[in-house]
Amino acid sequence: MMKKIPAKHAIVMKMMTRIKENKMKIKKTIKKIKTKPKQIKKSMTFAEIIKTNPKAANKLAERGMFCCGCPMAMMETIEQGAEAHNVDVDELIEELNK
Repeated sequence: MMKKIPAKHAIVMKMMTRIKENKMKIKKTIKKIKTKPKQIKKSMTFAEIIKTNPKAANKLAERGMFCCGCPMAMMETIEQGAEAHNVDVDELIEELNK
């Protein structure tokens, strides 16, 4: 016959399991934060850029490029957007990758 675990002990065991799971999630998150953002290239769409480097949205907005909220952001490359806004794409890429 199996010995029944008191309810208090079962709750403690569940809590300990959740703590271990949360520690693993935190370690994975920290590892992601520590990794350098992906280099931005001319061929990347605005959606890809914002996904890999959310801070890029501010830099784009400073140049008058509010493309992140535009429906075309999913398809338009940064090169196409820069051309449409009369922005030097090479300077923009260099600034975004700093």
